Amino acid sequence: MNAPPPPWRRTPSPRRRAAKQMLSQDLIVKTALEILAAEGIDAVSMRRVAQQLETGPASLYAYVANKEELDELMLDAALSEVPCPEPDPRRWTEQVKEQVRHQIRAMMAYPGIAKVAWQTPIPVTPNSLRQGEVMLQLLRAGGLDLQQAVFAGDALSTYTKAFAYEASGWTFGDYDPAEMSERERQMADYMQSLPASAFPNLLQAGEFFNADTSQARLEFALEAFVAGLAAMVRK
Repeated sequence: MNAPPPPWRRTPSPRRRAAKQMLSQDLIVKTALEILAAEGIDAVSMRRVAQQLETGPASLYAYVANKEELDELMLDAALSEVPCPEPDPRRWTEQVKEQVRHQIRAMMAYPGIAKVAWQTPIPVTPNSLRQGEVMLQLLRAGGLDLQQAVFAGDALSTYTKAFAYEASGWTFGDYDPAEMSERERQMADYMQSLPASAFPNLLQAGEFFNADTSQARLEFALEAFVAGLAAMVRK
């Protein structure tokens, strides 16, 4: 028989679990982003987030309607890190290019968010809307009318999401390097089999498409696009 503890020794109480954090939309989104950072976009689900928060999936639906809304809220959280500069008509072309670069970096900071952005043509969350308004303000500061600014903003948004989506695929391993190496080998063999007389330029273009030229291609596209807008304004 074990002896009882002496009276001057505190009897240990059963270990109590730390109190759960109160559920909120912010907590759900924060948890989803943590899962995304650790396991990738495909691991994020309402069930997985609920499991991480030690609750049932049904509890989440009071704050987030469905997985699609959760995706949009994660995208919105990523875009919250993008600055919203005051338009400066003297340097509006540089501001437009800087804004695109900021948006790409924000999406690439979270594995899979660029995919969400690409699959959500018109996200209507606070930071998404704010970024849309900022871009229109920058474009109009350069002298574009509203229709021109809207069309230009739409084209820039499409390019930004496409670039971030492609770049994220390589950065976060959405593409299997082994498979891509085989595909690249097959592509190289196929291209070499084409008649040089029929495709004299295309057969030399491959050297400009690789990871090393990614940033240069982005800068070229931005420079060409913004130069075109500036020329349009001067007319």
